[in-house]
Amino acid sequence: MSTQHVTAQAHAGGWLYHTHLDSALACLTLSEALSAHSPARRVEFLEMQTQMCRPCAAGTYSLGTGVRFDEWDEVPHGFANVATNLEVDESFGDVAENCTASTWVPLGDYVASNTDECTATLMYAVQNDQCQPTMEESRWMRTTEKGWEFHSVELSRGNNVLYWRTTAFSVWSKVPKPVLVRNIGITGVAFTSECFPCKPGTFAPAAGSTACQPCPADTFSGKGATACQPCDPDTYAEPGSGSCKPRPPCTDKDFFYTHTACDADGETQLMYKWAEPKICSEELPQATRLPPSGIKTRCPPCNPGFAKGNGSTCQPCPYGSYSNGSACLSCPEGTEPALGFEYKWWNVLPPNMETTVLSGINFEYKGIAGWEVAGDYIYTAAGASDSDFMILTLVVPGFSPLSPVLEDTESREVGRITFVFETLCSVGCEFYFMVGVNSRTNTPVETWTGSTGKQSYTYLVEKNATMSFTWAFQRTPYHEAGRRFTSDVAKLYSINVTNVQGGVASFCRRCAPQPTGSCAPCSPGSAVDPSLGTCQPCPPGTYLQGHPSDGTPTCHPCGPGTCSNQLRTLCYNNCSLALALPGRMLHFEFPSLGMGAGVGTGPSFTPKGLPYSHHFRLSLCGHQGKKMASCADNVTAGRGGPARVVTSYVCQAILVPPDVTGARAAVSSQPISLGDHLLGVTTSSVLDSIVSPPELFPPGHPDLPDIIFFFRSNDMTQPCSGGRATTIRLRCDPLHLGTGTLAVPSKCPEGTCDGCTFHFLWVTAEGCPRCSSSHHRPIVGACIGGVQKTTYVWREPRLCHGGDALPPQVIQACRSVDFWLKVGISTGTCVAVLLAALAAYFWKKTQKLEYKYSKLVMDAAARESDATSPDSCAIMEGEDAEDELLFATEMSLFGKLKALTAKRMPDGFDSVPLKTSSSSTNQ
Repeated sequence: MSTQHVTAQAHAGGWLYHTHLDSALACLTLSEALSAHSPARRVEFLEMQTQMCRPCAAGTYSLGTGVRFDEWDEVPHGFANVATNLEVDESFGDVAENCTASTWVPLGDYVASNTDECTATLMYAVQNDQCQPTMEESRWMRTTEKGWEFHSVELSRGNNVLYWRTTAFSVWSKVPKPVLVRNIGITGVAFTSECFPCKPGTFAPAAGSTACQPCPADTFSGKGATACQPCDPDTYAEPGSGSCKPRPPCTDKDFFYTHTACDADGETQLMYKWAEPKICSEELPQATRLPPSGIKTRCPPCNPGFAKGNGSTCQPCPYGSYSNGSACLSCPEGTEPALGFEYKWWNVLPPNMETTVLSGINFEYKGIAGWEVAGDYIYTAAGASDSDFMILTLVVPGFSPLSPVLEDTESREVGRITFVFETLCSVGCEFYFMVGVNSRTNTPVETWTGSTGKQSYTYLVEKNATMSFTWAFQRTPYHEAGRRFTSDVAKLYSINVTNVQGGVASFCRRCAPQPTGSCAPCSPGSAVDPSLGTCQPCPPGTYLQGHPSDGTPTCHPCGPGTCSNQLRTLCYNNCSLALALPGRMLHFEFPSLGMGAGVGTGPSFTPKGLPYSHHFRLSLCGHQGKKMASCADNVTAGRGGPARVVTSYVCQAILVPPDVTGARAAVSSQPISLGDHLLGVTTSSVLDSIVSPPELFPPGHPDLPDIIFFFRSNDMTQPCSGGRATTIRLRCDPLHLGTGTLAVPSKCPEGTCDGCTFHFLWVTAEGCPRCSSSHHRPIVGACIGGVQKTTYVWREPRLCHGGDALPPQVIQACRSVDFWLKVGISTGTCVAVLLAALAAYFWKKTQKLEYKYSKLVMDAAARESDATSPDSCAIMEGEDAEDELLFATEMSLFGKLKALTAKRMPDGFDSVPLKTSSSSTNQ
């Protein structure tokens, strides 16, 4: 019993595609190009007139029990080609445009899908009389930008409807590339009732062929050909062509230059070669001739880690030595070689590098070189077409980590690759850098468009495996005859891969001597002390900065508000902070913020109006620096491939709502890290050249500043040469319990204003300081019934959380107001009576004194007129001698009272001495 199945050969590019195959939703993702060919066998077809099986004639082919579609001048008979609008959420409105024209387009060698948000469906119905069940997972197709991918689906018994359904979501301004389907073969049907003629450019030389062979270069064939015809000398044809084209005159864009290997004299020759395949003619008028070759120049030195041996070739230095390209030198004592590969001289292509050309028309590899050496650099040669991809691949067998990569290290780096490049373009060229693991899919890591200028790029390797690094350059994505943009080139000046297994050394790094006489690197968190020559652990509050691949790591202090982990490999915040403000010390604790939280931006729209959004995950602290925020690419999760997850302090992914894709859950794609390490926690708006502008968010409370977390990522992109950065403002609000709320700036709805630095505002009660005595005040109650109560309340607005609770109410005994009022009245009454008595007494005394004073004045006047008058006279009864009250001497109140009693004579009279106005001579 045979099995019926359908195979399709497809290729795709762009951001994200969805396709339905046999009513199953599928996502097209990048993968390696595969090649598969059916084994040659003699097949027949059922001749309906004679009801007998006969072999197909030469120039035709048949699958026997199947059909094949590989000619796409038009949509073949039996196919339905329709386009519909996506169902868009009513909250966004009916924003999808009319999709009548967004169908699959036949383009001769293949059929191309749409490149917009409409849904284009190519359908074909087939009857399956076999009993093989359908495998759901086999329906998910995989595509590639590097070549054609073969896909096979087993069909269920009975009627089957095959769907090739695609929808492209372009969240960037760049238009995605279409999905291309070149051929579709269906086997397992009961019989084939006809033979199919070979399409132009192919032939079938014998009867009973299962497929037609492509014509070689410079030959052509028509439909149903049994052989290919050669082109005339003044014409040419690419492989698989149905006609020949006239050769254009050669120009300076049809040749390139390269260098030969060094000879015994240490010289190299400059050679000019025609670009392959040569399609131009030198015989035509105004044709450019090939410049003369053979000019000799001195060979460049060997690459670091190599030295010239007995001959002129460069040989790797043995282990334990290093070289700058001239001679191998032994590493000094206390050091060891830093293994890697460093290529900066390009006389020949290194043995672990290869180059080829991928056709931009039919996505097949060509057996020609895409890159050529030029001494100081390696550059892209001229291709057959400006749309070809010029491919250069470096294979690294593995890495030799100096120590195990631990969970709580700042980076799980086992090695890194750094290259210096430049692109010179007159149109919209593209330069790709891709990474493959264990010979698997080459995943695009970074893309540069247009002229870039000479610059450096670094990629960190975090998995110890066989790695392939690929550079691809395409002058233009649009195919046109001839070579118009050959002067558009990409140049690689140097490539440096560190920590390579079996590599060579360009320098030696410090290490700790071992008792056995060998030398070993320091353990994580320890650095070599130059004075002692031994490994010393970094002190608390510092961490080991730098990778051993770069030289000698050293201990560096942690940033503000952070501490080092136990291994001294990174600095982190333990979800607490002590903040010193004028006149007070505030303590913060925010443990729940270390578990992570998410925030999404408002919907953005593609050119067709379909919504998507950016989603962020953030975690601030704790866990000895272990990152807790993760963003995933779930396009292929559970459907032919695992989800790719990015784990960081801050990460971002693009979400497409399920109502747009038709999936059960939102599609998450393109995860990136926005914060791989914490720089510091402070109230300052600037740290390590990262600025958190306060005006991006509404102002907070003037008495409590925001706490700002500063992060930086390891990924360096073309616009962000220093890597992406993130600032998170932590703001106090006691009403937002738990993780609170996250917000992005209103001026920058996608979280960033420049694409490099992202800003967030995190409002939560855990952003408030712990409550202390400075955050509450007492309220003293009235004394009622001899009892007084003191109650403590929070100061408003309350700017604290947790910590000390309010003190309990204080109750104490007291005297009432009536009691003290009575005491006051009694005391006041007594004092008033006393003062009144004293006032009356002194008033009476004053009257007496005035009388006596007047009398004395009168007596003194009389004595002056009567010289014989005695100096003193007796005091009449009832008169007091008050000479002590003369104003010559002042006395106190009590002194006056005492004088009144002491001066009184026994007879009841007062003795008052009188002073005359006469001199002593008159006494």
